[in-house]
Amino acid sequence: MVIINGENLTIEDVARIAVKGEAVGLSPGSIERINRSREYVEGIIKKGEIVYGVTTGFGKFCNVIISSEDTRKLQINLIRSHSVGVGEYFPEEIVRAMMLLRINALAKGYSGIRLSTIETLIDMLNKGVTPLVPCQGSLGASGDLVPLAHIALVMMGEGEAVFNSKILPGKIALELAGIKPVVLEAKEGLALINGTQAMSAVGSLALAGAQNLSKVADISGVLSFEALNGIIDAFDEKVQAIRPHPGQNSCARNFMILLEGSRLITRQGQLKVQDAYALRCMPQVHGAIKDAIKHIRKVLEIEINSATDNPLIFSNEEKVISGGNFHGEPVAINMDYLSIAVSELANISERRIERLVNPYLNEGLPPFLIENGGLNSGLMISQYTAAAIVSENKTLSAPASVDSIPSSANQEDHVSMGTIAARKAMKVVENTVNVLAIELLCAAQAMDFRIQKTGLDKALGKGTLAAYEAVREKVPTIVADRPLSDDVRILAGLIKSGELVRRVEKVVGTLE
Repeated sequence: MVIINGENLTIEDVARIAVKGEAVGLSPGSIERINRSREYVEGIIKKGEIVYGVTTGFGKFCNVIISSEDTRKLQINLIRSHSVGVGEYFPEEIVRAMMLLRINALAKGYSGIRLSTIETLIDMLNKGVTPLVPCQGSLGASGDLVPLAHIALVMMGEGEAVFNSKILPGKIALELAGIKPVVLEAKEGLALINGTQAMSAVGSLALAGAQNLSKVADISGVLSFEALNGIIDAFDEKVQAIRPHPGQNSCARNFMILLEGSRLITRQGQLKVQDAYALRCMPQVHGAIKDAIKHIRKVLEIEINSATDNPLIFSNEEKVISGGNFHGEPVAINMDYLSIAVSELANISERRIERLVNPYLNEGLPPFLIENGGLNSGLMISQYTAAAIVSENKTLSAPASVDSIPSSANQEDHVSMGTIAARKAMKVVENTVNVLAIELLCAAQAMDFRIQKTGLDKALGKGTLAAYEAVREKVPTIVADRPLSDDVRILAGLIKSGELVRRVEKVVGTLE
């Protein structure tokens, strides 16, 4: 069980809980803060004080005073009116990540919500009641109001949810899981939906995927490099030391470790003077992406451990402050950054694929990596697929965060579009998995010919050999044309599961 306290959730925690289903619970300190915050809110209600979202309407209705007898109805109406999402549903693991991140934000004790309401959300997460949440509708500025409202709707016993792999009415799903629906009290509806948890959930899982792809690209890249008799001098630590970007140096170290013992790599001037940029500049390109991922991780881990509600309840100081922590700009900009960074992994990978299959560039390997070329097309069209995906990634990398459309009668006059940015970043990550799978397919095929040509059955580096064997355990050598979609799908699974990286790191140690 992961104990939630609002302070130290990591990207790995989010992935483990959302994807693998690890249970969560609240820390004693969080319980104390939650109760203290709620007591203060109830005191405000008794005194009849005017506080946004507690005794007033929302957005442009912030100046409409709500009577004490209508505060409960106000919260219910809020959730119902804001449940207006459209489009495909988010995958279950993303919704689970949203639930987790909302629990973590509420655990900080600045939202004025009852402990029992948070415990309902925890029970839903732990027992596998996953609301159906449409992926479109958030502007990413008053928080992710629309997607989070669909979660709160199920908490109330409305909407729809997945339970035991079946789509059910929310009330039935809760009943089957032994969970009582929540009757929202003052401030609670707002506390459940005002925050950046949808964009942060998508962003956290996209980032977890990108971290894995950063290592996969190093592995697939050096396998291609080795199959193309790459010049190892470019990875010399002296070259990296005089341009000391951390990611660049990490990549060069990874490459040297992966290639240790290789008899296929060459030295400067041995067969050629220089390699093309897609090979020679891998430390610089992959390294810049590692640095980007590191920066994005720092921003996201601040965000997922922040209070993003409005208004915020400072019970110790007896203050309620309306601010802007719900605005998704920090996440939005960094999700656009992630799209750009991961797109570049695919971009340079496709250039290596082209070099592998092109007989004018592949250092003596057969055209399109197949015997009886002409009768067989081999891996010719795999490069087409990679190119199509790379082109799609470029369109997805156009920034969402530079756009803004005012809402709520211009009360909310600048918005982040952060959830759109996060969804695009996730799609770029998914696309890049397939490009790297195609590179692995081509690089392993090229290696088959290189081994055959040299007669060196132990020619590979220790890390590249582990990668090559992992590929060959999943897909056989292509000896004549066959449909390759299944091969790519299988290798994409090898990548996404983390198995490829685990297999290689078991041999060479942890890659940076």
